[in-house]
Amino acid sequence: MQAWRVHTPGEPREAMRLEEVPDPVPGDGEVRLKVLAANVNFPDALLARGQYQIRPPLPFTPGVEICGETEDGRRVIANPTLPHGGFAEYVTAPAHALLPAPDTLDDAEAAALHIGYQTGWFGLHRRARLQPGETLLVHAAAGGVGSAAVQLGKAAGATVVGVVGGKAKARTAEELGCDLVIDRTGEDIVARVKEFTGGRGADVVYDPVGGDAYTASAKCVAFEGRIVVVGFAGGTVPAPALNHALVKNYAILGLHWGLYATKDPAAILACHGELTRLAAEGAVRPLVSERVPLTAAADAVQRVADGTTTGRLVVVPSLDGGSR
Repeated sequence: MQAWRVHTPGEPREAMRLEEVPDPVPGDGEVRLKVLAANVNFPDALLARGQYQIRPPLPFTPGVEICGETEDGRRVIANPTLPHGGFAEYVTAPAHALLPAPDTLDDAEAAALHIGYQTGWFGLHRRARLQPGETLLVHAAAGGVGSAAVQLGKAAGATVVGVVGGKAKARTAEELGCDLVIDRTGEDIVARVKEFTGGRGADVVYDPVGGDAYTASAKCVAFEGRIVVVGFAGGTVPAPALNHALVKNYAILGLHWGLYATKDPAAILACHGELTRLAAEGAVRPLVSERVPLTAAADAVQRVADGTTTGRLVVVPSLDGGSR
């Protein structure tokens, strides 16, 4: 089969090589899946760079979430078992963790429903306890992670403010249903949020960016507001001023979705049921901006790493026919 592999960590476009390799062999409790679609995530770039919290043995194949087909013909969502990641024709995955792909979504959309949407659901509902009528501020609102949070926030009855970088991304955020869109390249985030909320600020902030985005969040979060720290796609890990959180009465909440797989796996199943229901109702639908062939996977991961994409890039092996 064909698979992209990293032999030496580096930028994805240079580090990833498309090679002919043997099919992966399932271990105990695992199944082999045919990859129908593999969603590109920012952690895939971190894996290629050797900067992710999980460092699989070299060489390895990136790709942390897929829509695949079991040998008995079921369409499922799965997290492949590294080092046999999703940017390949076949993967292995834990049998107990397979989730049914929603019938209302195609393969690419189903592949993109899992990590980003589960992270959004746990962040907004379990950690921040978002309530109907509250104001939710979402950074990188036109990206894969941010767009999921926007949709989930609207589905929960929140007023959603989306922060984006550039006019094209602003149009996407408007189409997603944001009640206010702020272009950080030419607007003052703090001033616009305070103006929009009558000086109150955002009740919940969803931040997958870090750096300057977090700094702005702390300045415009409401009294007893909640800042959900999801990631650091901007490249800078902020150092929160805890005295500021104290005097302004807001909470800083961390969200590492992967921990739920071991700490509360039943919650992941329940969340998937909720996401499937929302997808069936049309309340959420992954924003897949491009479907690319397997041969273009390294370039897709690099583009996500560079922050130049809108929505989700999804690798679909059938677009270039595969090797068999």
